[in-house]
Amino acid sequence: MRIRDGLPPCTTTTLISEMSKTQPDPTGAATKEAIRRLAQTLGIDALGVAPPDLDPAVSARLSEFLAAGRHGEMSWLAERRIERASPRALWPAANAVIMAGMNYGPDTDPRLALRNGSRGAISVYAHGRDYHDVFKKRLKALARSIVATYGGEVKVFVDTAPVMEKPLGQAAGVGWQGKHTNLVSREFGSWLFLGAIYTTLKLPADPPEIDHCGACVRCLEICPTDAFPAPYQLDARRCIAYLTIEHKGSIPRDLRAGIGNRIFGCDDCLAVCPWNKFASVASEAKLRAREHATPERLDQLACLDEETFRRTFAGSPIKRTGRDRFVRNVMIAIGNSGDPALLDAARRGLDDASPLVRGAATWAFRRLAPVAETNREAAARQRTEPDPEVREEWLERQS
Repeated sequence: MRIRDGLPPCTTTTLISEMSKTQPDPTGAATKEAIRRLAQTLGIDALGVAPPDLDPAVSARLSEFLAAGRHGEMSWLAERRIERASPRALWPAANAVIMAGMNYGPDTDPRLALRNGSRGAISVYAHGRDYHDVFKKRLKALARSIVATYGGEVKVFVDTAPVMEKPLGQAAGVGWQGKHTNLVSREFGSWLFLGAIYTTLKLPADPPEIDHCGACVRCLEICPTDAFPAPYQLDARRCIAYLTIEHKGSIPRDLRAGIGNRIFGCDDCLAVCPWNKFASVASEAKLRAREHATPERLDQLACLDEETFRRTFAGSPIKRTGRDRFVRNVMIAIGNSGDPALLDAARRGLDDASPLVRGAATWAFRRLAPVAETNREAAARQRTEPDPEVREEWLERQS
């Protein structure tokens, strides 16, 4: 649920003092509301409380997802499945889970970046500073204040532990998991970062949010790589966000064309959601777009070496992917551009130190170069290319 506006201005210290003067609270309801007010002063946009035990159906869905191999290379999802499916399995002392949301709504439709194939499209969440750093500081401040005022113990998580944030967010009334499996909020649409505070305090749970998707299937129909086998199911192995961020190897050939000019993540299924009409632009300046995060020229990004990559994306989620994977993505986008002016950028990639980049550059070069030049280059590279996977790229029939 949304943290409502209209509270009188006050410092955190003042509010803590007011909280500490509250009357005995056997149900925990007053404590929860005071925590909600404090969260607002810290710049947290939504907050709800979930019970420490998730519906068994959540665990069953996770098991089905893993058994089908739909998690791809994300082995950590399977390694700690039990703790992920149950807050109490992760921390037996937990009596409640405080779920918080921070709005990162964009000021324009992110799909506009897809119109210019010579520039790269970057997911909205990576436009500003790394949300892990920004959001976790807020949650830790909230957690410290809770302990200072009410005692107990807490653990703070922002995408750093086996925590199922989206089912917990629904259980806490913050939003519901839509047919694209992401959380949707009636107040913020698709644009909420989620974090959790596990606490030993006994706080009453908020009513869970109900599903408001209705008959809408826009998020399923818009996916360029058909990553949704059915409503409320995701095959990460076909998801552009997974392929461009988590996947470490060469991107499967049959999925490359669908990636278009997306070089880090994808927002299509989020951006098309009708509930975004109620969304607002992120108020936190650190989460808004930085200069580098607007769509960039692919020929410039293709030239990034390790040092320049790290400097360019310092403090950004993009840095976590690493230079080689990022330039791999850039080369795929160059191949999809249809722009002959980017042929030189693809040609330079053929001699990159990373075979991952060379393989993607080979695909891009073959899509942009004239047939005669492609044949000459292929014959030469078959003699000199040391990596067998890259040599295979020269032999593959173009799609």
